[in-house]
Amino acid sequence: MPKTAVPILDIFATVTDPRHPSKVQHPLPELLTVAVCGVLVGADTFEEIELWAKEKLPWLREYLALPNGVPSHDTFARLFGLMDPDEFEAAFRRWVEGVLPSVSPQIVALDGKTSRRSAKACQAPLHLVSAFAADAHVILGQQATATKSNEKTAIPELLATLALEGCIVTIDAMGTQPSTAQAIRDRRADYVLAVKDNQPQLKEAIDDFFEQFCTAPPAQTPHQVNEEVSKAHGRVETRRCYVFDALDCLPKPARWPDLRCFAVIESTRESQGKTEHQRRYYISSLAPNAEQLAKAVRQHWCIENQVHWCLDVTFADDQMRARTAYAGHNLAILKRLTLNLIRLDPVKRKGSFKTKRILAASSDEYRAHLLGLE
Repeated sequence: MPKTAVPILDIFATVTDPRHPSKVQHPLPELLTVAVCGVLVGADTFEEIELWAKEKLPWLREYLALPNGVPSHDTFARLFGLMDPDEFEAAFRRWVEGVLPSVSPQIVALDGKTSRRSAKACQAPLHLVSAFAADAHVILGQQATATKSNEKTAIPELLATLALEGCIVTIDAMGTQPSTAQAIRDRRADYVLAVKDNQPQLKEAIDDFFEQFCTAPPAQTPHQVNEEVSKAHGRVETRRCYVFDALDCLPKPARWPDLRCFAVIESTRESQGKTEHQRRYYISSLAPNAEQLAKAVRQHWCIENQVHWCLDVTFADDQMRARTAYAGHNLAILKRLTLNLIRLDPVKRKGSFKTKRILAASSDEYRAHLLGLE
């Protein structure tokens, strides 16, 4: 379980200030702490952070010196544009390691998200691949894709920074590459990788195998199966996870480090008299276990629901227009840090993220508690 959050000022103490020393009027740790406070209470832009901080200056001075008052939104924008995002990310990861020293054993989902309005003309928008510990509900870190690149290069770089021994790493089809599987095994973790059209021969082989399995008596083919039925919002969904270890039917199985099984998940959704069918494929280094594979696949989608959805709906990430140098990248990291701060609240107050941001805006005590300023 996560430990008590590290005081927010300690998180930023190791970040190098990129400004000229003679021109610094606001210490970097204090400036970043004000920014976190602003984002925590509902401010999504540098202008909104400045306006909120001016209204709460007496409260801020209970914990911060702020000798020259509240920084202007231009000061925030300049600093975030200059600050090295790799160094800021390293501080983020050190903080996570402090509050969550051991991730294992749990499922760690990796997936990318684009901040759609963060790009200048003729440039690609910011795209961050995040690692999310599904059981602890904590973002472990993130890695930006390089210019003119994609998640294939960012995923191994992110994996190399994480302590994953004993974990199960789940990745969608973009990351289904032998090099990614090897990077996961190098971290002494297991993988569950989705197989789609980016691996056409592998997908076709699994599909052909499963079609033959369906037409023959099930007892003829060694397998495991797990079935789950869920009912919600007028829908009934049935999911069956079939797991096989017949690796000889796959093209070049030795390409995939320590491959031990593959899985087929069939979903049937019934809603308003309509029935939809879906079939998905996965490969894994885990021993054949239908219940374990089904759980890993289900928990992978936590990163969509508990990270990407929250960033868009609660933190307006898709509306972010910070486009000067590294400003958008650093602000995106700050929003993920704030998301973790709310999730790490040991009291576990009921309510949505929006509700908790409103509570943080109205309650000085709750805000100080989340930030570790008490």
